[in-house]
Amino acid sequence: MNILHTSDWHIGRTLYGRKRYDEFAAFLDWLVHTIEEHHIDVLIVAGDIFDTSTPSNRAQQLYYRFLQEVSAGCCRHVIIIGGNHDSPSLLEAPKELLRYFQIHVVGRAADNIEYEVLVLKDEKGNDELIVCAIPYLRDREIRNARAGEDIDDKNRNLIEGIATHYQKVVAFANGLRQASDHFLPIIATGHLFMVGGKKVEGDGVRDLYVGSLAHVDGTILPPEIDYLALGHLHSAQMVAQDPTRRYSGSPLPMSFGEAEKVKQVLLVTLTENDVAVTPITVPNFQRLETVRGNIEEIVKKIETLKKEQQPVWLEVIYDGTELVSQLQLTLRETVADSPLEILRIVNNRLIARILESTVPQETLDTLSEEAVFHRCLEAHNIPEGQHEELLHLFGETLQAITDEDKQAE
Repeated sequence: MNILHTSDWHIGRTLYGRKRYDEFAAFLDWLVHTIEEHHIDVLIVAGDIFDTSTPSNRAQQLYYRFLQEVSAGCCRHVIIIGGNHDSPSLLEAPKELLRYFQIHVVGRAADNIEYEVLVLKDEKGNDELIVCAIPYLRDREIRNARAGEDIDDKNRNLIEGIATHYQKVVAFANGLRQASDHFLPIIATGHLFMVGGKKVEGDGVRDLYVGSLAHVDGTILPPEIDYLALGHLHSAQMVAQDPTRRYSGSPLPMSFGEAEKVKQVLLVTLTENDVAVTPITVPNFQRLETVRGNIEEIVKKIETLKKEQQPVWLEVIYDGTELVSQLQLTLRETVADSPLEILRIVNNRLIARILESTVPQETLDTLSEEAVFHRCLEAHNIPEGQHEELLHLFGETLQAITDEDKQAE
């Protein structure tokens, strides 16, 4: 059986204000062809289909067109789980209709765990695979608030809630496997930040939970899982060097820091005795380049790129020691009448000069929400001993706002 694991499409995401719908469309077209080429039986999308809980009409159009095209091909089943960026209500609104086309959507943790266990059938109607379709687990869905909890208690109860949820779902799935007259593999999904997972600066990976124990230790997950299809981290990677516990990563680079990374989807081939995972490289649909140095070096590199006559989005980092007047104007003139487009300019010399000034030139744009709240605590002379608890409560409030399902009634 051939399964394709992907995640973190983030349809609708922009890069420094530049819309990327052409890239998303190109990727989804490529994915349809890849599914046919490799005779994929089951497609798993492990969360963050959209970049926001209120995706644009164009983002939704790309999504539903893809589902229509893939359901008309060789792929018998599509499994879609909600991520922390997704609206559970929006994803699940058409679930009854989509189920008719064997597209199974689990946007939020189900009240009855049995609803998260899917038994998929082959062409002859025989059971062939069990999928524990576990979505992003929101704090309020898995942790019961208890009177007198301190920060450590809340963190511990959160991790226990995640572990308990997985144990219950997989135990139910394993019961179905034991009752079967033939071997049924168990695949589980997750939208988690596992211990040891790696991020890339600027890739937009958002912290899922408040607190130091937000990263989940893989040892708490049931061993009956034959393959764990993870989403959330944008770099493809194994968990604890286990080839059966994997992040597929995002198919498009989410930042210039990811531009050099090979993007992939994962072909998972299941047999009774083995799980084989083969990465399939996703083409680069839009070239990204970072150009850095002093002004002479930057201009020289840009002139070299111009000769290639290819559309490139640029991040320019000025590292020179001199203050260059009208840096942006110089750079814009350098790329004029070429297929190059500068999306971001970082003037490290100017930043250093500002930081050296006696009066910090801070704005709300340069401070995180937590930093602003911390300044408020200091401004109102709140005792330092209360800062940790108040910052934690503020973080929980931010998370509640982030997790709010704006599409729900």
